[in-house]
Amino acid sequence: MTAPAVRKVPRPRADAVRNRERIVTAAREMFVEHGPDVPLDEIARRAGVGNATVYRNFPDRDALVREVVCSVMDRTAEAAELALAETGDAFAALERFAHTAADERISALCPMVSSTFDQHHPDLEASRRRVEHLVEEVMDRARAAGQLRPDVGVGDLLIVVAQLSRPPAGTDCLRGDRFVHRHLQLFLDGLRAPARSVLPGKAMSMEELRDS
Repeated sequence: MTAPAVRKVPRPRADAVRNRERIVTAAREMFVEHGPDVPLDEIARRAGVGNATVYRNFPDRDALVREVVCSVMDRTAEAAELALAETGDAFAALERFAHTAADERISALCPMVSSTFDQHHPDLEASRRRVEHLVEEVMDRARAAGQLRPDVGVGDLLIVVAQLSRPPAGTDCLRGDRFVHRHLQLFLDGLRAPARSVLPGKAMSMEELRDS
């Protein structure tokens, strides 16, 4: 008997991949600028695609939000991988990672994780674990080099990056952006060893940050 032919899964067309990437980029920009309730047709307009293309890629708002959050975390993880690949100053690599992470505007995405959003979706969990593991490696390397104070954890770093990239109340994103890297560098200088003060409490882990 002739073996049944194996049906190949068709690869997405290049234009379909580009459209999906444009939608995610436009959604991220508009979520940062206008919040999580921006109309999907406005996202489609900025992406230069039709509404049907948006819904063909993302059947509902939660699916698009999840993709945006995962894409931000994936780029943050890639920045951490670049920091780990550097062979020079370990603390300088940590600083470059922190500034790159701030540019991703993680804090602007936080309001999108609402009570109806599945925070335990497998894709989101995988992206989160990857980020946390890589950032911990970046910090461990700087700590092993004697450059990072020992009483800070991954949660300490990521929560400050998120808070500093959030515009102050009463200001818009674009005006607040010019202060982000200045204030972040002030914080990073405080992470250097030897420590000049004793921190209250203990180093914050990501588990404690999520439970707080």
